[in-house]
Amino acid sequence: MKSLGKTRRSRSVGRAVSVGLCGAALAATALALPGLAQAAPAPAGQPQRGGPVSQPQHGGWDLKGSGTDARFRGLAAVSRDTAWVAGAKGTVLRTSDGGDSWRDVSPPGAGELEFRDIEAFDGRRAVVLAIGEGEASRVFRTADGGATWTESFRNTDPKAFYDCMTFFDRRHGLAMSDPVNGKYRILSTADGGRSWKVLPDKGMPAAQEGESGFAASGQCLVSSGPRDVWLATGGAARARVLHSADRGRTWSATDAPIPAGDPARGVFGLAFRDRTHGIAVGGDYRAGQPSPKAAATTGDGGRSWTTSAAPPPAYRSGVAWLPGSRRGALAVGPTGTDVTADGGRSWRTIDTGSYDTVDCTRDRACWASGEKGRIARWERD
Repeated sequence: MKSLGKTRRSRSVGRAVSVGLCGAALAATALALPGLAQAAPAPAGQPQRGGPVSQPQHGGWDLKGSGTDARFRGLAAVSRDTAWVAGAKGTVLRTSDGGDSWRDVSPPGAGELEFRDIEAFDGRRAVVLAIGEGEASRVFRTADGGATWTESFRNTDPKAFYDCMTFFDRRHGLAMSDPVNGKYRILSTADGGRSWKVLPDKGMPAAQEGESGFAASGQCLVSSGPRDVWLATGGAARARVLHSADRGRTWSATDAPIPAGDPARGVFGLAFRDRTHGIAVGGDYRAGQPSPKAAATTGDGGRSWTTSAAPPPAYRSGVAWLPGSRRGALAVGPTGTDVTADGGRSWRTIDTGSYDTVDCTRDRACWASGEKGRIARWERD
């Protein structure tokens, strides 16, 4: 689909949102959590995205000057020092000093592209996805920190529109397109994004009329472990989450209790801390429209979903577990950041700044990015 600002196909929306920072509520919530020992590092070869991290304790989002007004819906947090962002006008930035400075490592000639997802294995290797109809959907790869890029995939099917991407490890990954001939299209790589192939669609359930994915935060396709992957949908009569346990070859679909029934509504972001426990966020992305059930949880790998008893107060596009905690997570959207201390059943707003996506790392850092070049890292007092 198109971005938010073109997030859905053939639709666009702009949002100007007031920003502000506060950390007291998160500090109070964090203190209510049990002690969190730092978890072991991710297995060798695992992309450094969403790795183990302890719950932020005190402080708040610290805005980092990006030097651009591009909107960053793609974010890959490697560590508290290293992060990548990808966004509008073909922009890719990388920091290696905790956001104090950013290097423009955009692929040459990509100024007309809309980057919406980026997956980074470390500070040198990353894969970035450009969204759009036909040849606007492309994948680029770098192995030298963005000094050079190789275009490894360009979509030639005018019916396809790629939205999101995920990696199981340093070699195996998937990208998803909105339905083509009534089914979601899945692109697969087994060599770290150097080459891609379209998977057979025999194991993919039929899409609903008007259904597609949202290229809002790089989180409409997410994975956990070596084989499990989930796909978030919206725009149709029912919001759904599709699950595959075999790296995208066969899928099952489950209704999610997130607002649906309109092209602007559905599940926008997913996060799984393991192959069974997940959180879905979304709602209605139009400014001022209510989203009374903006979050849901699963404890069975997505076979069933339960509406959060106290969900975020408005639409949310991004969500990240705070690994090291079995219950803590952050959700972000254009009107604020929310925290949960009970696995997504209840949420508290702890910041009113505008962010589109969020990611946490195994060395106790959380990053967020969004409109007008906004990039932030959670800073502890």
